[in-house]
Amino acid sequence: MSVAPDSASGSAAPAACSHPLPDRTVRVLAVSSAEEDLRFLRHLFAHSNWVIYTARGCAEAADFLRRHPIPVILCDSELADGTWRDLLRTAGASAPDSLVIVTSRAADDFLWAEVLNLGGYDVLMKPFDPDEVIRVISLAWLHWKNLRERIKMREALLAGQV
Repeated sequence: MSVAPDSASGSAAPAACSHPLPDRTVRVLAVSSAEEDLRFLRHLFAHSNWVIYTARGCAEAADFLRRHPIPVILCDSELADGTWRDLLRTAGASAPDSLVIVTSRAADDFLWAEVLNLGGYDVLMKPFDPDEVIRVISLAWLHWKNLRERIKMREALLAGQV
């Protein structure tokens, strides 16, 4: 697992994307046992203001989330030591504001409905489309950011500061 941001390796980067990146730092935890997926994400965000942390499984991700709150979690549907459902429970316990995006080669309407019904944010189909990855993570981060701002505003109103 990388506690520090991952650095890009020497393989070829994915094609350039047309979807604009948010202008603020986006922190993402990518949880996958597939090195090619992690490599793709590292390359996709290597020249951006996004910070990608990685974990190989549920236990590693749980340990990381206990120490570091992360707004967006990208999780493979099947991991060596669990599933996206396990990670969703873990995130709910240690990082309740985090938004979980599930990735799968077998993404279908059933998986998408299940992810949403259990509290996940979205599903990304593999192999990854760079524009779709950026779009979904950007929207998740903006959703997380807006929720946090609304909570702060509500707290300020209740405290009589606004």
